[in-house]
Amino acid sequence: MRHTSLRAAVACSVVLLWADLPCAARAAEKAAVFPVELFDPGASYGSRAWPVDTRKLALVTDELRNALHDKAGLEIVDTAPKADVVAKEGPLYKCNGCAADIAKSLGADLVVTGYVEKGSGQIFNLSVAIAEADTGKVVRGGQVTIRADTDDTWAHAMRWVVKNRLLAEPLPGKS
Repeated sequence: MRHTSLRAAVACSVVLLWADLPCAARAAEKAAVFPVELFDPGASYGSRAWPVDTRKLALVTDELRNALHDKAGLEIVDTAPKADVVAKEGPLYKCNGCAADIAKSLGADLVVTGYVEKGSGQIFNLSVAIAEADTGKVVRGGQVTIRADTDDTWAHAMRWVVKNRLLAEPLPGKS
């Protein structure tokens, strides 16, 4: 009987300790962060991004993934296994929620998509959204205008969106 009371006390202590842990110390939510895409209204149908733009898109995608992992404690899911589906369904910024289904199939709780819209040669708009993979409901989003076409300005723009829009308040379910 005394042995049973000790087990109950230990179990209760573990539950209380778990409740007091910060969310980052608990199992991390998984996020499928898809590569940031390019929306170029002036491009002809079927044209691909210039290599310099492709490099900058990879740069801002890495900035986004690193920030969500380091600052929000999200576990970043590898999206490469679904690259063929993304290529078929994309671009993700206009596929009516297909990204949520792809993220869910990867075991993610959240889906993160973004795109850069080319305006003129020196003005771009960067938009990012975080949605629930189960429902596709957007839980956070933000955008910023990039006013110079350099690696530094693109990276700075992504850091600004993450800090001031995506993580200005804790993500739902995080404290």
